[in-house]
Amino acid sequence: MPVPAAVEKPRYRVKAPSIRNQADPTAPATIGGTPRQTGFDAARYARRLAPWRPATVTSNVIMSWQGDMLRARARDVLRNNPHATAASENFVGNLIGAGIKPSSLITNEGQRDAVMTAWLDWTDECDADGLADFYGLQSMAARSLFEAGECFIRFRARRVEDGLSVPLQIQMLESEMLPYWDNRIAPNGNYVMNGVEFDFIGRRVAYWFFVNHPGDGPIEMGGINTDQVRVPADQVLHIFRATRPGQVRGVPLVTPALVKLYFLDQYDDAELDRKKLAAMYAGFITTPAPEDILPDVQPSETSDQVGIAPLEPGTMQALLPGEDIKFSEPADVGGTYEAFQYRNQLACFSAMGVPYMLGTGDTRRASYSSLRGVIVEYRRRLEQLQHNVMVFQMCRPIWLRWMNDAVLAGTIALPGYGDNPIAYQRAKWIAPRFEWVDPLKDRQAEKLAVDSGFKSRSDVIEAEGYDPEETDERIAADKEREKKLGLDFPIHGASSTQPVDPNADPAAPDPQEVADETADEADDNQSRSIGVRPCADGSR
Repeated sequence: MPVPAAVEKPRYRVKAPSIRNQADPTAPATIGGTPRQTGFDAARYARRLAPWRPATVTSNVIMSWQGDMLRARARDVLRNNPHATAASENFVGNLIGAGIKPSSLITNEGQRDAVMTAWLDWTDECDADGLADFYGLQSMAARSLFEAGECFIRFRARRVEDGLSVPLQIQMLESEMLPYWDNRIAPNGNYVMNGVEFDFIGRRVAYWFFVNHPGDGPIEMGGINTDQVRVPADQVLHIFRATRPGQVRGVPLVTPALVKLYFLDQYDDAELDRKKLAAMYAGFITTPAPEDILPDVQPSETSDQVGIAPLEPGTMQALLPGEDIKFSEPADVGGTYEAFQYRNQLACFSAMGVPYMLGTGDTRRASYSSLRGVIVEYRRRLEQLQHNVMVFQMCRPIWLRWMNDAVLAGTIALPGYGDNPIAYQRAKWIAPRFEWVDPLKDRQAEKLAVDSGFKSRSDVIEAEGYDPEETDERIAADKEREKKLGLDFPIHGASSTQPVDPNADPAAPDPQEVADETADEADDNQSRSIGVRPCADGSR
């Protein structure tokens, strides 16, 4: 009986998977002893790519090896490099501003007011170190993200007799408090990776902090203390930007620019020092005195010897007899210096995620339109960090812990909170408003969107960093006070010297606005023409 075609033996052979050379694991995989010639060019071991053999381990292993040095270099750059400092301050100022503030979503107006009032009182006393309020701690956490890649916040329960509105404070801990090299099996059977303890299903259950900051060893009375203490994970918040699944520790945001910032700063400093030394020499002097008589040069304060003039601006250096005078002609840095610095600084600021024009204040190559486009992209990145890192990892858990302790301490009364806490814990977090170069046009655009029904007033108010309900309450209070005091203000948009024409077409454009837009377009065109004009060195 013939075999059905559906189950006939295939006429092709499936080769066994290739096996790498055990003596050289980095050798390319082969099929039949011949290296593969197809696939991705970036994965080949060609002549040009042979030196490129990156590590295949996870970021957790890399941080175990290099985390301490990477963090130390990042902190050193932030201490001494002006470009890194400017980028850090710009990043923190735009990410946090005056603070990311909550707005409770409790429907009962009285309960909501009580919650927000209690929260406002607690924000001034929340810092265990007493250095800042809650929004100042947000700025500190944002700066730690940029400089060290992470920071830790520990909840510290307080006694009732401490006199706090809510017996709770939070303590900021630097990244150095948790060692990268702590990788082991914990006494309870869990495993510890980069100082973080995980259970058998991969949940964070504890952090193994140093008792004292390891950097304070030189001034600690007892010297460096390497003892560690286990703190449960529900008492700690770990603030960092996770870029890979399974990532345990954070990486400094300044990392991609570290090497370039270091060498660029050295180059700039060398040029500055070279010009300084060259400018100190004005010329050299000869004298007809015999060779055994040294020129009459005043001795220095530290030495009785003469013959060498001290280096200072305008120095005329005395020479031996027979040598001619020659004035100093220090070499110029050349026309490529600015173009070289600009390109490297542009790369550095791009690596740090801060626009070059905002970080340096150099807007010569920018027009209004290009600057606005860069700001829009920059703010989109910041909004991602605001909601995915600052709100989710820091603000939200602190709000939940504070509300639990406030109810238990009797600071706020919320009936039924124990049965349904979620109904009271809901809140929206309002980020600070991003200011624009031309606020009038943005106001007009927002008003048009609200009048057309494309956006609500609440969305506009929240985008400016305010609470809509609080704003409405203040507007109503202002109107009531105006009525009580007999105040009468002109209609918005009208002027006492320019009355509104009742017969004017409301849809007609404002002549002044048309003139302003025409002027802006002319400025943009002029800026573009200037921005592409070649320089003397051929750059643009």
